[in-house]
Amino acid sequence: MTPINYNQLYYFFMVAEHGSIARVSELLHITPQTISGQISALEDTIGSPLFNRQSRRLVPTELGILVQGYAADIFSLGEELKSVLSQQHNQWQSFTVGITDVLPKTLVYEMLKPVLQLPVKLICREGELTSLLSDLAVNRLDMVLSDQPIQTGSRVKAYSHQITESPMAVFAAADKVAGLSENFPASLNSAPFLLQGKKSLIRQQLLGWFSAQDIQPDFTAEFDDSALMLAFAQEGLGAFAAPLLLATQLEKQFGLHKVGVINRVTEQLYAISPERKLTHPAVLQLVKALRD
Repeated sequence: MTPINYNQLYYFFMVAEHGSIARVSELLHITPQTISGQISALEDTIGSPLFNRQSRRLVPTELGILVQGYAADIFSLGEELKSVLSQQHNQWQSFTVGITDVLPKTLVYEMLKPVLQLPVKLICREGELTSLLSDLAVNRLDMVLSDQPIQTGSRVKAYSHQITESPMAVFAAADKVAGLSENFPASLNSAPFLLQGKKSLIRQQLLGWFSAQDIQPDFTAEFDDSALMLAFAQEGLGAFAAPLLLATQLEKQFGLHKVGVINRVTEQLYAISPERKLTHPAVLQLVKALRD
């Protein structure tokens, strides 16, 4: 069957709604002959009349009523699409991202830095994953950055996109590195160590690794806030674990040096979005930069 011509379908739909070619001609500023010719062409394509004339009014046939229903759905979706595109255009003038509070701040900075190359206003919101997902569900956020994917069975309709993965490494202040690097990781036994808080998934992996290595550091302090942990580490109050991909930044910005790599423990980072396919230009830029 010949594909439906949507211009012809639209003229048919308008006449079916208003019952008069003359009235539609006035509304669309198109000659009655053009409208009549387009409807005739549609009827030729379908192979059956779509209107009966009752007095001065055109009334859809039984088939015409069926076609009218489908046309109504098609053009309703078209209006919805226009509305969504308009909203997206306005949304894309800004990029609002939720950041789970367990993520290292230095890592978040490195992740979001590519977004600053775009002509968008970056807005960051920090909080617990559950709260951020609730905001994502009501379109208060464009994306959530997390160290874990959205759980199966979650009531929030969203999709997890793994954007990067890095082995963990141990870092310490410059005057502590030499002593800890020698005979690593056994050197961590009884050594002061700064540990992530209980909300962090990486904490459990680290504790499992220490146990497997039969190492018991002296856990001097625990932190939900990675920035505070960095401040303690800078003062030489303990070693700590962070993604290896941050080694250069930690050395340049904080004077913290790599002690050794924990290959069996990895930090996985996810972008959680309400879309199965990522579309926001800021998200696409972020993902591309991280994967590159």
